[in-house]
Amino acid sequence: MSLDAAPRAFTSPQPIERLETVRILAPLAILGFLSTRLWHVGSWLTEAGFVVPNLGRDDYRQPLYLGPLPLWLAVIVAVLTVASGLSTSLGYKTRIASGVFAALLAYLALADRLEAFTVSKLGTVVAVALFASPAGARYGIDARARPQSSAPPTHVNWGNVRFFQALLVFMYASSGIAKASGGWLDNPSVIWTHLHDSYQTAITYLLASTVPAFGWTIFQYTTLVYELGAPVWYAWTRTRIAALMVGLGMHITIGIMFGPVVWFSLLMMSLLLASFAPLPLLARALRHLW
Repeated sequence: MSLDAAPRAFTSPQPIERLETVRILAPLAILGFLSTRLWHVGSWLTEAGFVVPNLGRDDYRQPLYLGPLPLWLAVIVAVLTVASGLSTSLGYKTRIASGVFAALLAYLALADRLEAFTVSKLGTVVAVALFASPAGARYGIDARARPQSSAPPTHVNWGNVRFFQALLVFMYASSGIAKASGGWLDNPSVIWTHLHDSYQTAITYLLASTVPAFGWTIFQYTTLVYELGAPVWYAWTRTRIAALMVGLGMHITIGIMFGPVVWFSLLMMSLLLASFAPLPLLARALRHLW
């Protein structure tokens, strides 16, 4: 591809399969992360559990305070979060469902910022992006109910897909820069030390006991090269599939070795598959699903 053609290719319409894959998979990973919290919503969002005190508007440490909810309202928030997330994934009233889902995710992230981890913040961004897109136009309940005379769209505006691709690339690159600046280049045992943290699983213990220490150093620097070079690996057609395999493998490893981080790994894998998996593979999977 010539340099003159590159901008036109970047802004050309994108296959709707990529957007719909995000719509189907991402809400499920987000709900998985929230499941333990929503199941105990009375101890999470009400005065029955720990509540961050109101420090006042003039305290820089708390620019926004959202007080605890009454139990009945907390239950409604939990039910609506699950219902809107599942409805978005199933493609039922997607515009309304994704809007409600995005608003509730934003509230949950702000209501208890001590429990707002990466999935809370990234999930809100993903839900807002789905709400602003034509997600649900194909491969969903509403799409199946469309009259046969109305052909479903095959492509969407470039921004609806490029947003998720750029989001991933910038997340990886910024993470790589932070790692390189924070000691990953100087200390070859960073990942080795992480294996003994509180997120350790039985698989982590087994691997830490059997894999030589230099193996974790190789994994550490492979991760660093992958993240720092993400803009190149995913922009260049010849390296894109290899980068996808490395990214999926990295997140599978993280998910099985660091307990609760599994939901973050599943969300990232959902975005990776939707953004960069071969289109025929996505289209085939979606046709079998719907």
